[in-house]
Amino acid sequence: MIVGDLLHLDDLDIRLAWGTPELLARQITGVTSTDLQDPARYLQPGELVLTGLVWWQPEDGSAALRFATALRSARVAALMAGEGTHGAVPSGLAEACRTHGIPLLAVPAGTSFRAVTDRVYLRLWGGLQAGVQDAAAIPEAARRELAGLIDSGARAAEVLAHAVSRLGVPECSVSTTGGRVIAELPPAAASAPPAGRATGTGAGTNPGTGTALPVGPQENSPFDGWLLHGGPAAEGSATPMLRGLADLLAPLAARAHAEAAARRQAAGRLLGLLAGDGPADLAEALAACGLPAEGPLVTVAARIDGGPDDWAAHALAEALHPLGVPFAAGTDPAGRTAALVAAPAARVAERLRRARPALQARLSGRRSLRAGVGPASAAAAGPLRAALVQARYVLAGAAGPVGSTAELDSLAGLLRGIPPEVTAAFHTRLLAPLATHDRENAVSLLGTLTVFLDHDGSWARTAESLHIHVNTVHYRIRRIEELTGRNLARLQDRLDLRAALLCAPAGR
Repeated sequence: MIVGDLLHLDDLDIRLAWGTPELLARQITGVTSTDLQDPARYLQPGELVLTGLVWWQPEDGSAALRFATALRSARVAALMAGEGTHGAVPSGLAEACRTHGIPLLAVPAGTSFRAVTDRVYLRLWGGLQAGVQDAAAIPEAARRELAGLIDSGARAAEVLAHAVSRLGVPECSVSTTGGRVIAELPPAAASAPPAGRATGTGAGTNPGTGTALPVGPQENSPFDGWLLHGGPAAEGSATPMLRGLADLLAPLAARAHAEAAARRQAAGRLLGLLAGDGPADLAEALAACGLPAEGPLVTVAARIDGGPDDWAAHALAEALHPLGVPFAAGTDPAGRTAALVAAPAARVAERLRRARPALQARLSGRRSLRAGVGPASAAAAGPLRAALVQARYVLAGAAGPVGSTAELDSLAGLLRGIPPEVTAAFHTRLLAPLATHDRENAVSLLGTLTVFLDHDGSWARTAESLHIHVNTVHYRIRRIEELTGRNLARLQDRLDLRAALLCAPAGR
């Protein structure tokens, strides 16, 4: 398929914004949807890139040129830009594509990216793959039936069931590379390997799990590609047929990827409204995300330390899907990932804790997935903004990888969300005189203060715990009060010193 063929796809109304006949003759090898400002590392040569232009801001005069530069460095075939977000393809983007020799096509607001990806992959995999050896392992009649099902909008489970009944391939299942099962036959014989063991980069066989084959292109994150699994009984002579089936299922993977990208874009627009300070009418944005207009909604903040911003949104979607409730997960204009979920906060936190090990196993190096669950709130700008602040606070200070505002029930839990630079300064400001004393003397006043507060200011229990006379406790406490300027008979001063002890830097 060449770029120029896109202009002749029935009913899609795709228009040429800029391009030359030579550029329109470029071959297309795949499709990727993205709204990253710099997607170069996720792109492959010859791909058709679809973007909803969420990254483009009119006030940033260089954004279009940076985006086009990234596309040229990846040697993509063409760019398709949706007009739904801004009403038209920006003239600056057309000029940037002209500068870098990238054909630019406009997708009208009434045409979904799903329709585009479906048509492209049906051409790439349904038609062109007919001559490939593995695809030829599927009888022509069965291939036509399966392609017809896919073209009619059938879901993966229906297509897989038909393939198994027509081809006799046993123990088939389809999962995301994040480990979420999409379709499985028979239901009791799940053959998908644990998420951390699937490479997502090519065919491979794991002992006891069978064959895992990529379905369509493996997309921008470790979580959103598709894999076709065949159990041990499907190995050997059935492998070419499985590869042909994986090729035929590729349009479904492309459709799912386009739908997921559209959901993330809708969620990003909603989060963008919440990122502002002023009043916001959320009704339309909530409806676009499929969220209830009145709530309650639970907020979730997430990040992947050392990973791209949008990966966390992909991971959240993988984790939240099994809840079976409406949710929206995306990234706001500042690059912060969050989700709104129509489920109780305790259920959301429990689901994230259960899903995290498999998702974490997909991450390499020191990358770490973390999440903070906020409270439930009404679906209005003010309450949702406040709930997001709480979720992000928990994300910053949770003791474990998944925290919840329900756990903010102690001074220690509250202090964990404060930046360490601030808590360290507070610790030093209140307790530096005691630290200096302890470095120069054998008696630890910091230790005495800790034990005294741990025993609720009891002189006798402090003396018993430290194995000293109660008069010695009185002497040390007077010395602590002299050095800190605080009166340990006052509750306020006790609270200040307790907080300062809790703010000690890690390892001190």
